[in-house]
Amino acid sequence: MEDVLAVYARPYDPARPVVCMDEKPFQFLGEVRDPLPARPGRDARQDSEYIRCGTCSIFVFTDPLRGWRRVHALAQRTKLDWAGQVKQLLTVDYPDAGTVVLVMDNLNTHTIASLYDAFPPAEAFALAQRLEIHHTPKHGSWLNIAEIELSALSRQCLDRRISDLDTLNTELAAWQHATNTNQRGVDWQFTTHDARTRLRHLYPKG
Repeated sequence: MEDVLAVYARPYDPARPVVCMDEKPFQFLGEVRDPLPARPGRDARQDSEYIRCGTCSIFVFTDPLRGWRRVHALAQRTKLDWAGQVKQLLTVDYPDAGTVVLVMDNLNTHTIASLYDAFPPAEAFALAQRLEIHHTPKHGSWLNIAEIELSALSRQCLDRRISDLDTLNTELAAWQHATNTNQRGVDWQFTTHDARTRLRHLYPKG
């Protein structure tokens, strides 16, 4: 916990940006009957019955101090999928950064080994050398600022039925563009001092 809090306390450095990542499962739902649009004197109507159309995984990367985020949905969340997203982070999103400080949950796919599963050794090593990874504690995923982005995304973009991957990614791209245009950042207030004061029960006794 204190390791992640120390990362958040650093001033912004474009050569070493702090990026938080997380992923979220999403259930595709289709309509059994077409919804009826609103009209004068009558609200929009939607049948309570729906069709399950499979699942996917939404990846989110966010730079809280820069006010930037990237979201994209993939059919699954394997080691190769995570590795591909990290490669895009390093080569497309931050090609000029010497090191990207990556904060994420400690899932089995979130490891340097995944890069070696996805790419030739020389390429995997080159990508790994540009990463400084900080994992949130096993029961402390609330420390991941990307969870804040996923919460906002769920309320603002995912609060309706979406039946397929292409439609979902179109919606995600629109939300990403609008939110990045507004440059909405995150002002993280919880510090190491706060943790030692308010979460004393988590520290060793004595």
